[in-house]
Amino acid sequence: MEQKMTITFSDEQDKIEVTDKISAAICAALDAAQAELGVPACLNLLFTDNEGIRELNREFRGIDQATDVLSFPAYELSTPLAECLDEVEAEYVEGELFLGDIAISMERAQEQAEEYGHGLVRETAFLALHGTLHLVGYDHMTPEEEKIMTQKQEALLQSVNIGREMDGI
Repeated sequence: MEQKMTITFSDEQDKIEVTDKISAAICAALDAAQAELGVPACLNLLFTDNEGIRELNREFRGIDQATDVLSFPAYELSTPLAECLDEVEAEYVEGELFLGDIAISMERAQEQAEEYGHGLVRETAFLALHGTLHLVGYDHMTPEEEKIMTQKQEALLQSVNIGREMDGI
């Protein structure tokens, strides 16, 4: 049986409805990431608004502005977690590797979906996957890292049929 990512969802905003389609797309995208990781895993995902994510960004990164997604990895990694799992003091929750926390601004997700010309379902799945890749050690600080992360994001989204053509969903 294929292992599913365990996601604890919290919605602390009331501006944009987090629909069943959004939740299902996020689950599908993160299941694809978890399958690549190769071990049962879990994470926490917070939906917030621009002010909520601004507060988190200010508190944890010293940047006083809203952003789309923030990741709070459980581990400091220099390589992707799948490559160094045996070297990490892993924390397990009910037998699943705890990856960390992600916060998504639903307001920013809506703005970006409109800006990029695709639906909110696709944008929130992308942001959740992007955050998850940060949790497991991927980054985009250099052009090479950016290329690797972008390719991985697109491949994982395509593997679960979440493409840019998801207009209006």
